[in-house]
Amino acid sequence: MKIYFKTFGCRTNIYDTQLIKSNLKSGEITHDEQGADVVVINSCTVTNGADADVRNYVNKMNRLGKKILLTGCGAVSRGEELYKNGAVFGVFGMSQKEKIDEFLGSESKFYDIGDLSSVEKNLVSDYEDHTKAFIKIQEGCDFNCSYCIIPSVRGRSRSSSEDAILKEAVSLVANGFSEIVLTGTNIGSYGKAAGTSLGALLQKLGGIRGIRRIRLGSIEPSQIDASFREILSEPWLERHLHIALQHTSQKMLSIMRRRNSALRDLELFCELAERGFALGTDFIVAHPGESEELWLEAVENFKKFPLTHLHAFIFSPRQGTASASLKGRIDGKTAKARLKMLQNITALNNYKFRLSHKVPLNVLIERKNGEFYEGYDQFYDKIWIESDEDLSKKWMEIRDYEVKFDGNFA
Repeated sequence: MKIYFKTFGCRTNIYDTQLIKSNLKSGEITHDEQGADVVVINSCTVTNGADADVRNYVNKMNRLGKKILLTGCGAVSRGEELYKNGAVFGVFGMSQKEKIDEFLGSESKFYDIGDLSSVEKNLVSDYEDHTKAFIKIQEGCDFNCSYCIIPSVRGRSRSSSEDAILKEAVSLVANGFSEIVLTGTNIGSYGKAAGTSLGALLQKLGGIRGIRRIRLGSIEPSQIDASFREILSEPWLERHLHIALQHTSQKMLSIMRRRNSALRDLELFCELAERGFALGTDFIVAHPGESEELWLEAVENFKKFPLTHLHAFIFSPRQGTASASLKGRIDGKTAKARLKMLQNITALNNYKFRLSHKVPLNVLIERKNGEFYEGYDQFYDKIWIESDEDLSKKWMEIRDYEVKFDGNFA
């Protein structure tokens, strides 16, 4: 039996897929979906577009006559529907990933969603086709943002044990990984129940011999605490932080039930920029209530933020969330124009940042794409390198490079 794994969505899903693979004892993993007997889909449901992508892929695999198993966030939100209409053979929740062999061998259709309170017990020690390794340090979220479906499909926040995380990191380093990416649903909440913190965990991870760089998933402004500030100058910490704002109008933040304050956010971002960090954020455009007046206020505030990276998207109403029933929807044309405006502002900021921070770049080469090798530097900017040598998976310090608007070239 040949099994193909298809992963949608975030870094956490990449980790989860690898963990499912590590539990696999039967069958053969294939990278050819056409030749697979079974397709395991690790789904994303963060937006309507994500749901559509999964649904389209399910339909494509059905046309090819594949046996389909569905897991991930979409298994919770859309799994029952897809199961009942016969689109998938089986559905299983992430808490059931250890039963992958049982599911693959099942001769009857199944729906086993499990629960939303489990904590990982197994470890990932290797990543195929990746130069960097991911470690999931926590799961779930205790925030109650009005637009977000994730707490209902990932559950409340719970953290992996510090010992397990450190053990996993040591194992990954032993297998040749020197760049670690910490991921989770809300990693800034790590260790809250145990009286520890993300900053304390990072201090210990940074002390592991062989780790050259640690990258972080998204964190909340309120989670930049004293223990986190203590590690800001550590050489192993990437010089890029992704801090989720979601909006820059205080009224909109209130409508979205966010815990952050636009004024305090600006102070934090300016502080981190002065320390040399590239800064990214999430931003939801055209959430209900985003009037022209509030939008203009948001843009003026947005321009004050030293942002170099942006993950912005148009509001997508998710069934069961408070925002889905709010009035004051924004038309699609206006939403796209607003999104493009923020993207243009950030792209110019990024170019100016790279011009003003023309320092030696520390790059782990990830892949070759055509004539160029590609990798990301310490500021999470991509660089394209032309070379006759084989640079695959090598660390490079690049001093001679050209800064162009669309990226750095060497």
